Amino acid sequence: MATVLLVEDDDHVRQALVRELGDLGHGVRSVGRALDALREVTASAPDVVVLDLGLPDLDGGEALKMLRAVSAVPVIVASARDGEREIIRLLRSGADDYVVKPFSADHLHARIEALLRRVRTDPRPQPLVVGGLHVDTDRRQATLDGVPLQLSRREFDLLSFLAANAGRVVHRRELLAEVWHQSYGDDQTIDVHLSWLRRKLGESAASPRYLHTIRGVGLMLTTPP
Repeated sequence: MATVLLVEDDDHVRQALVRELGDLGHGVRSVGRALDALREVTASAPDVVVLDLGLPDLDGGEALKMLRAVSAVPVIVASARDGEREIIRLLRSGADDYVVKPFSADHLHARIEALLRRVRTDPRPQPLVVGGLHVDTDRRQATLDGVPLQLSRREFDLLSFLAANAGRVVHRRELLAEVWHQSYGDDQTIDVHLSWLRRKLGESAASPRYLHTIRGVGLMLTTPP
């Protein structure tokens, strides 16, 4: 059975689900606020998060985005909002499943089991290794020569995409599409983030080690000589 983090602000609903999911064999932790949920996940990740959208401190949709920035833990959104557009939006924002209130503990239990079967049969991605650079996309952690890198979300996304394509020239339009999820944009956006990333890798455009600009084309990440 699973370790479940239940994020629900209604005391009666939360207490009932904690009791009933516990009776079904799950270990359940519960909080009533989005920021408490983020702290719980970063301190000790559960097997699955059940996330209500109507939270008092932060909309659940925003909480989902913040959660996805720090963790790949499976998330089931639980809400009375049943519009198709809303469900699609949340699934695209990183939710793994969606249940509409009201629902029974047995229904939620079945959803948890099905989700964890999918997760546990998917092979965990191996860290990307380029020279002394290690990028763990599953944990969203990167190290350089064994030293952790303090990267913003966008810097990590940029680095991991380039590392996944190490040795290949990546066009700027491809970076905008895959990292920024935009079909067009200002090259200065890429240049600013690239400058910050280079600084954290201990290099510069004039003296590159890992990140090389191919003038007029794009970028390439390679192993230093």
